[in-house]
Amino acid sequence: MNDQVTFGVLGPVAAWNAAGDELELKGPRHRAVLARLIVARRRIVPLDRLVSDLWPEPGPGAVSAVQTFVAVLRRALEPERPSRAPARLLVSQGTGYALRATPEAVDAWRFEAALEAAATLPHAKAIERLETALDLWRGPGYAAFADEQWARGECKRLEELRLRAIEQRAEFLLALGQAAQAIPGLEAHVADQPWRENGWRLLALALYRSGRQGDALTVLRRARQILLDELGVDPSAGLRRLEHDILTQQPQLEPDAPDADGLHRATEAFERAVAPGARARIESTISVLRNLAVTGGSGLEAARGQRLEAIDAAEAYRDPELTARVIGAYDVPAIWPRSDDPQQSAYVVAAAERTLLALPEPPAADVARCRLLATIALEMRGTRNPRGPQAARQAETLARRLSDPALLAFALNGTFMQSCTRTGLAAHRDAIGAELIDISARHGLENYEILGHLIRLQARAALADFPVADVHADTVDRLAQHHERPLVAVFTTWYRALRTAVTTPSVDRDESAYRAAAALLDGSGMPGLQSGLLPLALLSLRLSPTREAINHVDPDADWGPYRPWIEPLLLVRANRADEAVAALHKAPEPPVDLMCEAMYVLEAAAALHLADRDTIRRVYEALLPAVGELAGAGSGLISLGPARHWLDALAAEL
Repeated sequence: MNDQVTFGVLGPVAAWNAAGDELELKGPRHRAVLARLIVARRRIVPLDRLVSDLWPEPGPGAVSAVQTFVAVLRRALEPERPSRAPARLLVSQGTGYALRATPEAVDAWRFEAALEAAATLPHAKAIERLETALDLWRGPGYAAFADEQWARGECKRLEELRLRAIEQRAEFLLALGQAAQAIPGLEAHVADQPWRENGWRLLALALYRSGRQGDALTVLRRARQILLDELGVDPSAGLRRLEHDILTQQPQLEPDAPDADGLHRATEAFERAVAPGARARIESTISVLRNLAVTGGSGLEAARGQRLEAIDAAEAYRDPELTARVIGAYDVPAIWPRSDDPQQSAYVVAAAERTLLALPEPPAADVARCRLLATIALEMRGTRNPRGPQAARQAETLARRLSDPALLAFALNGTFMQSCTRTGLAAHRDAIGAELIDISARHGLENYEILGHLIRLQARAALADFPVADVHADTVDRLAQHHERPLVAVFTTWYRALRTAVTTPSVDRDESAYRAAAALLDGSGMPGLQSGLLPLALLSLRLSPTREAINHVDPDADWGPYRPWIEPLLLVRANRADEAVAALHKAPEPPVDLMCEAMYVLEAAAALHLADRDTIRRVYEALLPAVGELAGAGSGLISLGPARHWLDALAAEL
């Protein structure tokens, strides 16, 4: 949908270009023509039918007027089409016209597709899909044209679907035992639609299951009075029976409990039926490990530890497509572009590369090929090997061609992992996060939706856009709580410590906040994130190009992977300038991860103290693309201040 015009009829009739800008559709007759063609759902509408639909008594100029409206609409919808080139969107056929919009280009069609999909999903995912679908509504369907004869039936149909979606969402919430969450929406629903008995039934049941028996009975009595006063009818037998059941507290009013014993029996049956080492066991194992990894802590460590065993077992079959499925099925969303276990990552990459070479020639096995390429991009994070970005580009290209949302989300995660090839790329990562959120919300990919919000949180922090970053932090916390993703709290807690340190600095308070955030990393299963982070965060509170901070570089701290860039500062503190210069020149180029800008700033701090012009010039050039960002804040964890301040200090020494 990103490269096409989209149309809205769930509210005022409108159209938007690929950038999201609303198109100028001129007057109401132009919009009426467009709406009439959308109602036809890609079918040809004869010119004489358009004329009769637009005017009860058409005048002699009606035909030419419709032709003019069509010409104006075409210019608005395809502004870059050459004047004599045939239209691709609003097409002519015979004596009529059709709008050849794709199924995803019209909000009403997306709404219907989402409702169909929700009926096949587990309750939690169905609720998300329904909420996304209901968010498409901007007002009454076809708004200004709802009373037109050609639109009336479609408007009634869409409105009925909308009301059913509201009630279906409530049904799913009740089934999940979330009765209290269903009440506000149902109260608004019955106020707007007082004659829908199903709305009253659901509201009464939600109130009862929330421990509000009296309110539930009051609601049913209010429904009885409204139906009698407004329609002159008594409530249905179903409502009368519900009132009796609530009065007598019948046990069938309570939600069904999950069949935990049934799940246990199914697991035991699988263990008995499937032999160790069987293909089915290998593939199911990687699926379990994938789900285990997102729980964090020991689950993440266990998943990493057993992943290589599953890959080895798959390779033993000498079936490259089986091996590709096992390697590529571990599509665990990753937010930190530094490996927790570089040796294991190299092992996975080598296995993926071997399997790629053994797969059939394209286009056969392209899905497996895409997953292997995305895996390579993910596992090569934080390295300067050009194969990582290359694999990310290849995976994304394949995923877009295959039109598989889950596959594209996986590939975009690889693109994100390879998005730190230079400084100043926060806006690029923000766009990746936005697309992940869009794809995931529309297709029920909750893990990648969480990832998208975390990416945007980091990117907006780097751009000092804390109000927007706050929205993503709050949203991702809600999603994590709903889907039981405990690792998310690690990142949002660190982000809030960073935000406070930048916007209302207070060293003592900010140190406490960072120490509390660091405590969440204990047992998280993320050593690549945890190692050296707390001392770096504490140093970030004091380090600046205009303030003496060398004495705050703790020589006794465990600096972990940041030690090569801290070492020159430690030597400066010890008044060993010659050794400090040597250590500065020996330090490797900062890794391509979210701490890249922070490492350049550490080099800048040492170079400024040592008046090392060569390093000053090199760091200035490397940091310059990040001039509009907060150095290090792209991590969502720390900030070493505006990159511009460091660049100004470096420039003054050149």
